[in-house]
Amino acid sequence: MRNSIHYSQELLFLLAELSRAVRFCRQDAVFCEGVSFTQFLILDTIAEGKGVTMTDLNTILSIEKSTGTRLVKPLIDKNLVERKQSDKDRRTVLLELTQEGIATHRRVWDCFIGFAETIKKEIPEDKSEQIRNALRIFARAVRTASSACTCCDLSEELTQ
Repeated sequence: MRNSIHYSQELLFLLAELSRAVRFCRQDAVFCEGVSFTQFLILDTIAEGKGVTMTDLNTILSIEKSTGTRLVKPLIDKNLVERKQSDKDRRTVLLELTQEGIATHRRVWDCFIGFAETIKKEIPEDKSEQIRNALRIFARAVRTASSACTCCDLSEELTQ
C-alpha cells in the first residue's frame, strides 16, 4: 500500500507540473496569430482533412458539440474558417479554411516549429525518442484511465 501511495503522490506532482508546463494549451489562451492552441488544432485538423464536418471535428479533438461550436465561431468571425454545405448531403456542413485561414495556419505552424525546436534544445539528444515514446504511452494510459475511471465508485465503497 505504501508504494501505491508514493506512486500516486509522485504522479500527482508530475501531473501538476505537466499542467503548468502546457498551460498554453488552455482553450482561451492566445497561442500565436491571435488564435488559441485549441483553435490552432482546429485549423490544422481542417487543413489536414481538406474540409471537416463539425461532428468529425468534435470526435477528432474529443470535445463536446457546444465547445466545438464555441471554438469555431471566432475562427469564422476572423474569416479563417468558412462553413459550406456538403455536396454529398445538404444537411451536412463542412468547415474549410479561407485563404486567410490557410495563411494563418502556415504562420502558426512556423511559430510552433520554433517552439518545438526550443523544447528540443532542452532535451538531451539521446533521450529525445525515449521521451516522445514515454509521452505517447502516458497519454494513452491517461485516456484509458479517464474513460474507465471508477474513483468515485471506490470512494463510496470506502465510506460504507
